[in-house]
Amino acid sequence: MTVKRSFFVLIITVLVIAGAILAQHKLNDIYWQSNVAEKNTVATEEQTAPEFYQDVKPIVDSRCVVCHGCYDAPCQLKMTSFESIDRGAHKDKVYNGTRLLEASLTHIAADAKTTKQWREQGFYPVLNTPNQDSDTNTQASVIHRMLQLKRTHPLPQGELLPDSFDLSLDRDQECSKSEEFDDFEKKRPLWGMPYGLPAMEEDQQAILDNWIKTGAPVNPAGLPPTINTKAIESWESFLNGGSLKQRLMSRYIYEHLFLANIYFSENFSTSAAKNGGLREFFKLVRSTTAPGKPIKHIISRRPFDDPGSDFFYRLQRVKSTILAKQHMPYAFNSQRQSRWTELFLNDDYSVNEFPSYAPELASNPFITFKQLPVNARYQFMLDEAQFTIMGYIKGPVCRGQVALNVINDHFWVVFVNPSIEVKYDSGDFLAKEAKNLMLPAAKGSSTLLPLSSWLTYSHLEKKYVEAKTKRFNQIFGADNKLDLSLIWDGDGDNNNAALTVYRHFDSSSVIKGLSGDVPKTAWVIDYSLLERIHYLLVAGFDVYGNVGHQLLTRLYMDFLRMEGEYNFLKMLPENYATDQLSHWYRGEESEVKQYLEALNKKDSDVTGINYTTNNPKKEFFDLLKKSVGENVIAQDVINTRPQLAVEFPYQTALHRLSRVEGATLNQLPEQSIVKLTLNNGDIRLISLILNRAHTNVSHLFGEQDRLIPKEYTLSVVEGVVGTYPNVFYDVAEDELDEFVSLVAKLSSKQEYHALVSHFGVRRTDQQFWQFSDSVHTNYRRSKPIEAGYLDFNRLENR
Repeated sequence: MTVKRSFFVLIITVLVIAGAILAQHKLNDIYWQSNVAEKNTVATEEQTAPEFYQDVKPIVDSRCVVCHGCYDAPCQLKMTSFESIDRGAHKDKVYNGTRLLEASLTHIAADAKTTKQWREQGFYPVLNTPNQDSDTNTQASVIHRMLQLKRTHPLPQGELLPDSFDLSLDRDQECSKSEEFDDFEKKRPLWGMPYGLPAMEEDQQAILDNWIKTGAPVNPAGLPPTINTKAIESWESFLNGGSLKQRLMSRYIYEHLFLANIYFSENFSTSAAKNGGLREFFKLVRSTTAPGKPIKHIISRRPFDDPGSDFFYRLQRVKSTILAKQHMPYAFNSQRQSRWTELFLNDDYSVNEFPSYAPELASNPFITFKQLPVNARYQFMLDEAQFTIMGYIKGPVCRGQVALNVINDHFWVVFVNPSIEVKYDSGDFLAKEAKNLMLPAAKGSSTLLPLSSWLTYSHLEKKYVEAKTKRFNQIFGADNKLDLSLIWDGDGDNNNAALTVYRHFDSSSVIKGLSGDVPKTAWVIDYSLLERIHYLLVAGFDVYGNVGHQLLTRLYMDFLRMEGEYNFLKMLPENYATDQLSHWYRGEESEVKQYLEALNKKDSDVTGINYTTNNPKKEFFDLLKKSVGENVIAQDVINTRPQLAVEFPYQTALHRLSRVEGATLNQLPEQSIVKLTLNNGDIRLISLILNRAHTNVSHLFGEQDRLIPKEYTLSVVEGVVGTYPNVFYDVAEDELDEFVSLVAKLSSKQEYHALVSHFGVRRTDQQFWQFSDSVHTNYRRSKPIEAGYLDFNRLENR
């Protein structure tokens, strides 16, 4: 099948299949300082009426937000803030992979800023209008009636839910307004809230009932005043400097950190956070108002859209719930400010003009920021490389199987040494290649059918690779072979130098270190590749864009993946690299094979590493680990072959679990969380990650046909990896050997059912919420900065 025909089939398929690429992107709910909602500040019927932030929000977070948090929340009902609850629900699905025109922004920060305006956009209330009697408040509240429905019609007895419960992600949703609820109740008596889960506890429901009865009061002041006033003043002063050099630096920082949940590490109490104390996070936003005045957020589709002539960078407090799926923490402190001063302001260079915000220019960072030193830009991204890659992993999607099937289920990432980048860019190489590095964001949603655009970008990518190869040959002559000096060593102490990416079907995770057994593929990322990943999939991706924009973005990512893999293959012997390339792209179309061959064409070995084993891929990473040391790449004592020395006895059993592979793993879901209770009473959260194998990952559809179960592997990682658990297990240390043995011999659905019946905590378990609370409590204790609420929309029923 030719590429043209493939694209024709692809487009036809896309026009009849929903759910392509959409999600949360620069859209975290924030309690806006302006009048976002008509807040319920009514006088209550009882002096002891619950208040939202103090009494209600903790219950909503742990019982409601776990399903109504991201932008694939049922009926668009997000419950991460009072403003989002006040906005209400909508009958239309937010996901639409078939639209020919871009959609209007409907996230909580955009467009409508009052309850009335949300109603005009089709959102209907789930709370009653304030200032009415208690009976009216409850009967007119969809939330109250949904909770009551669950109370009067609890889950049926049994381990599994009946087939009348539809738990599929693309299920037809029944979004009933209060006046329609009688019919819904008769039709779906078992569909009360929490949907497909046990009812919340009586005392918690009583608090919610009382809150709704009394008009759903909320304190306009919200959370206590910030403890970071001085830090905010310092950073806003730093980011709003008047010189061209300062302004261009701040623009670069903003366009890379707009998704970050910023915290001030010098004032952050880790011990308090571990024990449930308040954590303060902030968003870096653009405002029409200067520091010291209330923020008036400038809303835009993308961070490089024109903000107007007068604007300021401000730090706005996040008052919405911290969700693991969206949470990307980033530390601000005095060391960080000094580092950026050193990188961007102290260097001897000039900024002669402030670059344009015209889309065709602003979407290309190699044009916009060509006056900033490449080394400064690259070091900025490398310093927090996990965050940089995490933007691609966490930023663009709540649900993105079509977006994420461009990557393998498990691969490692390392980076080119910045000193090499300085050599590459001498003579402004990247600025001269800027047109060949043009990205799909330049077109916005003007593309309807991406075939012609894909061919254009393919041609530009080839031209860039040819220029890069020529430049490479100039720097590395025949006698100057590549060795480990090409790879960034983390400057001796930065553990961002090596990362692991796990894909969980329609979501992904990125963690520090080389986790799991040696994967099939690996990437070596240089500055231009890292920057393009960010501007393609984070800064330049419009979640409200049309089908052409969404597809073209995904297709362009094929180039970037292949380029990262190509960089890695250069480190290996030529014959071995050729065999690896063939293995990675089994069954690929002839045209793509030709592209790969051209990408990987070289006259002779360029690696200078003297390999002594028949597995150069593993040997390369063993040499790298030894070279940079455990301070940079910590040892993975569970998954490494052969087993390393372990600190605790339970890790030996987990190592045996990590060795399970092949078709046995076909019974397991993408991600499982084990709550392991040790004999001394300590709790460990263990993630089981299924790594599925594919013949190749170069096609949008037909993924099931490209799976190879006999090549599946399992990674076992201490801590929470993944934010959409499919199943929970509750295992005591003395039971761990039995648990491992049962997993190792799984061969049927019946055996998997028996495993979950013995160790699992199903969604039907009457102790489910207590178990969920325990998981979240231990997650936060182990990761007080990084932890957030998990999403239960993918919990299985089998």
